[in-house]
Amino acid sequence: MKITKASIEHINELVPLFDAYRIFYEQTSDLKKAKRFLIDRLEQNESVIYIAFIDNKAVGFTQLYYLFSSVSMERMYLLNDLYVDANHRNKGVGEALIDAAKNNCKDNNFKGLAIQTAFNNPAQNLYKRLGFKKDTDLHFFWSNTNN
Repeated sequence: MKITKASIEHINELVPLFDAYRIFYEQTSDLKKAKRFLIDRLEQNESVIYIAFIDNKAVGFTQLYYLFSSVSMERMYLLNDLYVDANHRNKGVGEALIDAAKNNCKDNNFKGLAIQTAFNNPAQNLYKRLGFKKDTDLHFFWSNTNN
């Protein structure tokens, strides 16, 4: 297995994984919009994406967004996306992607990683096993929609 920091050159390998990730979260497939979204994140340096390859085939990815803590006055990442193709789960791919994210934090002296995921996502077991602690603070979200 090889973990690579994604660049624009990886976009065609990344888009199908990102689209499958969105479908997992019950979104409609939209390869064109997914491609534009990822290109924008990479070109504008708004996220860091790692891709996992097995036998030169992209099988998973994680996307990190930059965050800041005013209290500790440190940078950190939001590990917002983690996806492994169903045929390659339970093979250490997710752990390898998270390790790449952790190493990025260490190399850049970031405070750490926050994870945002669905309350029923089975990957929570992986996060706990890899040393993540459940945040007990209240979380609120305001939506700018007319619902």
